[in-house]
Amino acid sequence: MMTLPGDPVTLSPEPKNKHDRNAIAVLGPHGVQLGYVSAERASFIAGRMSRGEEVAAIFQGMDGRAAFIRLRFGGGVPTLPIRPVTRTASSSSDDLPDRPETDAGDSFVPDEDGPEWGA
Repeated sequence: MMTLPGDPVTLSPEPKNKHDRNAIAVLGPHGVQLGYVSAERASFIAGRMSRGEEVAAIFQGMDGRAAFIRLRFGGGVPTLPIRPVTRTASSSSDDLPDRPETDAGDSFVPDEDGPEWGA
């Protein structure tokens, strides 16, 4: 029951969580809890969810013991980031694909510009 990059995940607010009333559990596609949204971001996300904003989430990947998800508010499905193409001294423009690879694999790839609350 492995969760792959791009798999949908469910965000489950836990307002009665004794440690953090803004806690949000992240559940994989098979209903298995993968973890929690970080406390730093949970209050922002919980606030938007409690106002009834539509949110969709997908699994992005792992970095050590931390998992990363991608969210989209207001409809639609979030997308995986485009992995940057790294050129080496021995590569030429003929060696590079016509478009960047979209599979982020198991590594975290941040957005170029994060939202004001920090990404």
